[in-house]
Amino acid sequence: MIEHGPLLERLLAGEFICQVSDEVAFAHLNDEQTAQDFDHYLRPLNRRLVKSDSGGVFYLGYVNLTPTAREQLAKQFSETIQSLLPLLEWMQLVQEAMGQDRALTAGDTLKLQEFVLRCEDNQSLRQRLQTLALDRFFNSHSDALDNQVKLIFRRLKEHGYLLQPHSERHYYIVTGKIDYLIEVIDFIRHEEHLPIDDAPTQEELI
Repeated sequence: MIEHGPLLERLLAGEFICQVSDEVAFAHLNDEQTAQDFDHYLRPLNRRLVKSDSGGVFYLGYVNLTPTAREQLAKQFSETIQSLLPLLEWMQLVQEAMGQDRALTAGDTLKLQEFVLRCEDNQSLRQRLQTLALDRFFNSHSDALDNQVKLIFRRLKEHGYLLQPHSERHYYIVTGKIDYLIEVIDFIRHEEHLPIDDAPTQEELI
């Protein structure tokens, strides 16, 4: 497992691995024997390798829900809930602004300036974008639409939902972490029955 040490460290740090974020690492984790080796190594740490239902992203889960694991999961779940509504609103804004008939998926490319221009030309989208930028998840302090969009995309990049291949070029690629977000939404709606009915659901985004 020495050769996989850096990848293990990334997973243990909470990173999500998909074909967009790291094609080589994703291929390693897709190998059945490698995945078994990871699980064998991780089991004493009460961790296991998890593959999303869509098969598009890997991350770590817990083997047993010990009190410590429950505490950590509760913290992660709380953070996800706080970001859920603004993330869903952003997804719907992108879909409407870019004239897409489907929800965002891993591998989609977003051009920041094109998105800005589409929102500038639509008063409704512009107002919704400005409201979204003020949300505490993005916490924009600028009145300029261009700056608001740059901050939103930067925050999404920091949280692993977007990848910027070239720092000097303002286009982004959606990562497989979006699959994880959708699965969390489905879990909340179908298992926990939490009150997120006012949020745009994946079915509405499609």
